[in-house]
Amino acid sequence: MIKMIMHGCNGAMGQVISGIAAEENNIEIVAGIDPNMTKENPYPVFSSLESCDVEADVIVDFTSAKAVEGLLHYSIEKQIPVVLCTTGLSEDQVKMVEEASRQVAVLRSANMSLGVNLLMKLIKDAALVLASAGFDIEILEKHHNKKLDAPSGTALALADSINEAMDQEFHYVYERSQVRKARDKKEIGISAVRGGTIVGEHDVIFAGTDEVVTFQHTAYSKAIFARGAVSAAKFLAGKKPGLYTMKDVIEN
Repeated sequence: MIKMIMHGCNGAMGQVISGIAAEENNIEIVAGIDPNMTKENPYPVFSSLESCDVEADVIVDFTSAKAVEGLLHYSIEKQIPVVLCTTGLSEDQVKMVEEASRQVAVLRSANMSLGVNLLMKLIKDAALVLASAGFDIEILEKHHNKKLDAPSGTALALADSINEAMDQEFHYVYERSQVRKARDKKEIGISAVRGGTIVGEHDVIFAGTDEVVTFQHTAYSKAIFARGAVSAAKFLAGKKPGLYTMKDVIEN
């Protein structure tokens, strides 16, 4: 049985992950960490990592960027692998993650959905054929009206996947209203929509002469990210130090 600590257990995603993990046979949440102690959980909850004395095989984090430094220090000190689901990290924090991964296993991904990470793999193959044949590339992402950042980290990760396959030959364009000119062949247009309660939609469009190929992923609930996080936790437990991604989970 894999023993897991849920960092940010009383947040929205922490609660969804707790529910998903409870349905699994080979993983168990043995402790939660959250300064908000108002919710009841079927496991002990500590207000901080420093006060947690429960042994575990892996930590899953869904908190905020400001908590990452303390989490990494704890992970290294206790030698517990960590699945880092928190997004919006600064460049310095990304470097901190990379440095920590030399001492403990760290899995970091822009999106925890297995479907989205499979999509990233598929569009790499598509780009090698379609972008090479001159198809234009556009990415459209849609999210709820409470989302603060635009474009989404997932949209950028999708663009990066294409650019990686094409030897970084593309640049990204986010806004065209101020420039009256035809699109460049070496650009990837990225557009954002915000409205209602849309959990997340991403379309990757390859538009050629007289034909269009579209890859689409739609998230209908946060449960897909929770399932991905639990799958990542199962994968990462017992792993040697290193920086892992959801690609490693999919290919495992």
